Amino acid sequence: MADVEVERPGALAAIGRTPVVRLSTLPGPESADVWVKLEAANPTGSYKDRMALAMIEGAERSGALQPGQTVVEYTGGSTGSSLAFVCGIKGYPLKIVSSNAFAQEKIATMRALGADVELVHSDVGIHPELIPQMAARVGEIVEAEGAFPTDQFHNLDVLDGYLGIGEELVDQIDGEIHGLALYVGVGGAYTGTWRPIHEKWPDVVRTVVEPAESAVISGGPAGTHRIEGGGVGFVPSLITVDSYDRIETVSTDDAFESARRLARAEGVWTGPSGGASILAAMRVARDLGPGHTVVTVQPDSGLKYLSGDLYR
Repeated sequence: MADVEVERPGALAAIGRTPVVRLSTLPGPESADVWVKLEAANPTGSYKDRMALAMIEGAERSGALQPGQTVVEYTGGSTGSSLAFVCGIKGYPLKIVSSNAFAQEKIATMRALGADVELVHSDVGIHPELIPQMAARVGEIVEAEGAFPTDQFHNLDVLDGYLGIGEELVDQIDGEIHGLALYVGVGGAYTGTWRPIHEKWPDVVRTVVEPAESAVISGGPAGTHRIEGGGVGFVPSLITVDSYDRIETVSTDDAFESARRLARAEGVWTGPSGGASILAAMRVARDLGPGHTVVTVQPDSGLKYLSGDLYR
């Protein structure tokens, strides 16, 4: 269970129990309250710390990961940084397959934390073939080297890590939660957020958020976009028709502008996926109106995006 206290070594003990803040300016007077969980407070500045720890601990418990065995994963960045952080403390070598399509700060952080990083080149950002290309390269490494693949898109242990987000929000918010909205990548953070809240308040409006340019959950075609952390070109296994009540699509331009406005008006500094999540949460909040509460998540820090176009 996600709420069982486990004694963990060193900085691993700092994962989770992140603060939550209410937006004071952007939602407006005709809106529900919007609360944002600040997952940038995790050790590597991302909620992926929760997932990385859960995947490694799950593999240790099952015996799938042996002491000193190399771990391998394909990722756009934050998962790689979080795995490097966890694997470094626990003594596992880590190989990451990523791409130049993702923020260079994330690549640099993975390497700084000890990961061996291999990049798949892309001239057009995140496109439908990129993730399958990265996954295929991981398969080659597993076969050639006997590495353990954490396989984040199909690893059910990710949910154990993310359930803490929803459980903490239930404890932190004073009163009922009426709506939630999250940008979808693997689907673990979204699922880990909605399940505890839905268990407490079954009428909560659950909103999945995806790129307008690659709105596959909505039934559209896969496409190219620049909202890192999701929009991978297929519907993740955790996202089923009974797991959401509403879909919001957000364009890359709107996600970028939302992130900039949040930083300047609210002091909530995040990346494009956080901009998308919080923009969608404000749409839900406007529809619900005053007297209601909507929650969402700042998945990571804007510090991860300073070299790109987002904050230039």
